[in-house]
Amino acid sequence: MTTLLSDSIVSALGFTADENFRRVRDGVSGLTFFDGQQMGVSEPFVASAIDGAALDEAFYALPRTAEKRYTRLEKAVILSVADALKGRSIDPSGERVLFILSTTKGNVSLLDTAESEGCEPEQVYLWRSAELIAGYFGNPNTPLVVSNACISGACALIAAQRALQAGRCDCVVVAGADLLSRFIITGFQSFKALSREICKPFDARRSGLNLGEAAATLILTEKPAEALQAGDVVLTAGAVCNDANHISGPSRTGEGAYLALKRVLSGIDAGELAFVNAHGTATPYNDEMEAIAIHRAALQDVPVTSLKGYFGHTLGGAGVLESIVSTRALREGTVLKTLGFDAPGVSRPLRVATRTQPVRGRRCINMLSGFGGCNAALLYTLKQEE
Repeated sequence: MTTLLSDSIVSALGFTADENFRRVRDGVSGLTFFDGQQMGVSEPFVASAIDGAALDEAFYALPRTAEKRYTRLEKAVILSVADALKGRSIDPSGERVLFILSTTKGNVSLLDTAESEGCEPEQVYLWRSAELIAGYFGNPNTPLVVSNACISGACALIAAQRALQAGRCDCVVVAGADLLSRFIITGFQSFKALSREICKPFDARRSGLNLGEAAATLILTEKPAEALQAGDVVLTAGAVCNDANHISGPSRTGEGAYLALKRVLSGIDAGELAFVNAHGTATPYNDEMEAIAIHRAALQDVPVTSLKGYFGHTLGGAGVLESIVSTRALREGTVLKTLGFDAPGVSRPLRVATRTQPVRGRRCINMLSGFGGCNAALLYTLKQEE
């Protein structure tokens, strides 16, 4: 059974998973207002950004950091992986350890010559970033790169599960990351998708999404069922479905999201679910589509939450980061408040969590959706006391 061994998050809310989860549980948001000039864009927006000075200070406290010129994204990922490995009897340089990098844009900012000074020309390519990250830890294997829009993190975790179940490795380090860049911000602004205030998932007054910076790491291994201990969390199932509706617009009937939910819920009683962590970007079409898909999957009575009001949309990091926060909430028996939600704004009624509170259930679902009609769902199960 694919078991979560360790995790870490580097974001605007902190540089460990413990710190990030604690601040989310306390209702703290990492989102701030940008006038646009800081990123060289013309329109203001709200986003979460990692403190660059703090990132450099933490990164250069690690060993071997002076050997190469690392970008901000590579620094954040290395810091996250190093923290996830801390205190674990895992040798990242072992031949049976696989590294997977999940990202949508990687070092796209290097296309701007002002950002690329001192870097290798190849660092603009995703494969080179993955090589540098795995190489920092002395890993001898060719790392995998997963880049499938905003479901990249979910795809990476499913790829890790398949590699473990096939016996190709004993341990997989899955790191998901994306950072803000002028390219990304102007791209979303061209869609008129960015909000100038903190996003409001599923709310009647939602006005668009917020972007966010993060690097998140999950380390997984395979365990027999009899070896599981109370508190262990298992990736029970994962599914990816593409409804091919439109390059940037989701299916109006939630077809892809529904099919992904249906697949991971096969043989599962909805009453076992503690909550569903939706993609919840606070764009009009995404939230409506998810509400329809959740109803079609008969999950309308299950608490629903979105983490975008805390971190923003972290793109290729979202599937990993939100899996970490969700599974920690599952261990605590907690459903987290959907920050920004006030009044329902979708056509199907949902049990959107309006406050952080205790919840029953030993399973949770993470939903993700992305450009090109891609959708994913991950089902996690908590091993409880007998």
